[in-house]
Amino acid sequence: MPTPPAPGAVRADLEQVFRSWYPQVVAVAARVLGRRDEAEDVAQEVFLAFGRSAVPVGAAAGWLSVAAAHTALNHIRAGRRRADREVAARGTDEMAADVADEVLALEDRRRVRAALARLPHRQAVALVLRHSGLSYAEVAAALDLSPGSVGTTVRRAESALREELNGHASSD
Repeated sequence: MPTPPAPGAVRADLEQVFRSWYPQVVAVAARVLGRRDEAEDVAQEVFLAFGRSAVPVGAAAGWLSVAAAHTALNHIRAGRRRADREVAARGTDEMAADVADEVLALEDRRRVRAALARLPHRQAVALVLRHSGLSYAEVAAALDLSPGSVGTTVRRAESALREELNGHASSD
C-alpha cells in the first residue's frame, strides 16, 4: 500500500482523481442530502481526506463513493439539518403552484433523510450507493461485500427504511 503524503503535502494524483470522480462524489452526497450545495461541501471534505490518504488510485472510485455516503450521513446525524435554511431560502415565493404540496414534499424528504440516518450504517450506505447508480459489483467492491450479497443488503435496507418511515409516521 502506498504511504500517505507527508504532513501538509497532497498526493500527486489528487487533481486527476478529482477531475475524474468529482461528479460521482457530489451525486452520492446529493442523494443523501438532497441539496447540491451541501453535497459540494461534502465532496470537498471527501477529497481533502483522499488527498491526505494512502488509498491506491485504483481503489479511489469505491473509496470516494463510500466516503461521500458516510460523510453525508454524518452531516445528517450531527444535526446539520437544513430546515431553517430551506425555510429562509424558500421565502415567500408567490409563484409556487401549490404551497401545500411543496411543504408536504419538503417534509417527506426530511422524513426519508432522518429515517435513512437511523438505519445501520452499512445498510444506509449500500442503499445510497445503489440508488446513486452504482452497479451491484461497484457497491460490493466499495463496501467489501460479495456481489451476491448486495441485493440482499439493499432489500433489507429498503425494508428497514420502510419500517422506520412507518414507525415514525404512526408516532407523529
